Amino acid sequence: MALASPSKSAQRRARLNHPVVDIDGHFSEMLPVFKDYYLDYVKKVGGTDMLKRFEAAGDLTYNGRVVSKWYSQTPEERRDNWTTRPPWGGNPTRDVMDVAASFLPKLMHERMDEMGIDYMVLFPGSTISMVSLNNEELRRVGSRALNSYHAEVYGPYKDRMTPVAAIPMRTPEEAIDELEYAINELGLKAAMINGYERRPIPRVEREYPKMTRYSMRLDTYGLDSDYDYDPVWAKCVELGVALSAHGGMMGIGVRRSISNYVYNHIGGFSAAGEAECKSLFLAGVTQRFRKLHIGFMEGGVDWACKLYAELIGHWEKRNGKKMAEVNLAPVDVGALMDTVAKYGDDSMKAHMPEIEAMFTGRGTPVADPIIDEFKACKIERAEDIKNLFEPNFYYGCEADDPTLAWAFNSKLNPFGAKMRAMLGSDIGHWDVPDVTAVIEEAYENVEKEILSEEDFRDFVFGNAVRFYAGANPNFFKGTPVEAAAVEHLKTHGD
Repeated sequence: MALASPSKSAQRRARLNHPVVDIDGHFSEMLPVFKDYYLDYVKKVGGTDMLKRFEAAGDLTYNGRVVSKWYSQTPEERRDNWTTRPPWGGNPTRDVMDVAASFLPKLMHERMDEMGIDYMVLFPGSTISMVSLNNEELRRVGSRALNSYHAEVYGPYKDRMTPVAAIPMRTPEEAIDELEYAINELGLKAAMINGYERRPIPRVEREYPKMTRYSMRLDTYGLDSDYDYDPVWAKCVELGVALSAHGGMMGIGVRRSISNYVYNHIGGFSAAGEAECKSLFLAGVTQRFRKLHIGFMEGGVDWACKLYAELIGHWEKRNGKKMAEVNLAPVDVGALMDTVAKYGDDSMKAHMPEIEAMFTGRGTPVADPIIDEFKACKIERAEDIKNLFEPNFYYGCEADDPTLAWAFNSKLNPFGAKMRAMLGSDIGHWDVPDVTAVIEEAYENVEKEILSEEDFRDFVFGNAVRFYAGANPNFFKGTPVEAAAVEHLKTHGD
């Protein structure tokens, strides 16, 4: 697209000596059109009977938002059911071309230079929850139909953009089935999973089945999971797929305001990212799969810096050797009770037999204890944590994220680590009112001395190359980024 008056982002891109890659843009489905195309795919994949079941599923099928019932409820009903207030006011702008670009791939492709972006990875908008449908048959067929549709619609523009494949993770088997189909049959090369699976608590499901919708637990694919997801991670490495986790916590825990979406939204993606990242790390996933790349979208990166530091601090105090000493440490009960008698007040002295009983036998190890909670990580020294954390995890951050300073601060992060933050514009959502301003806004981090020029290069280009091309060397083949990506990996590959 020829620019009569280049945008500030286009001008900024012209002055850079490296490409710009956006790893988290969003497209909007134009639902009246999408519905017809989509149901045709459902019928093609699952037959007429499947089509009827999808049509009977109604609104849940088309946009996956159970919370949409909020809009039809009275204030009294919302309070009675404690219905989480969902997103609203999602249209980011009144600019016709920006709105149209979010659902017209031809126009988005034409405007890439105007936006100052060389390549984009795109996520669905209202259909992003398709992978979480409860009915397995609908979930499997729905995800496949969704991926088939997007592969066809965005296929003509693959030189500048690619849609992610939506991968259901309810079981490892269905995740692997869809990964193989999306990559090998449809030719997609990026993939998205939810950050967790909601599962019932066994006792609640058994004794109070009607309460399971109100009492759920989150399975984050690592610690305490119902399934062994190692075959999924192995398949990702085999196929050269970097996985993007895109799931928030809105409607879960404290993020359940019935009146305020902002309250529900803030911190939701970072909480989901921390939960999954921590789960995978402590389950030893990065120890077993050194080439696995997992990206956490829309939650920023400050949580990862804190988690990384806290993992180191906890290991130093609670590694296997330290815990063995604590667990087996004998207590001289006689000397302890003499001390209580000398320094305790009357109430303490009145309960000395009970106090003595509390400490008697404390030197005996707990029966069959899990002493080393870092055992799966096989950590021998604190520095090992950097090598099990930094290269595997990546973070989608928006252009105006001020916490980027922490991510790239190797003096502050233990052992000189830099968290691998990547530009995730969130174009197509309410927080990007001008698609042509994103890159210039991101560069303000350099002007404010939050980032160096080198950090900025890694933020908008280098880390995206390591994330995608580090898993699949051909990821950027045939794109404007190809040559620069090859050169970057020569000197910055892991």
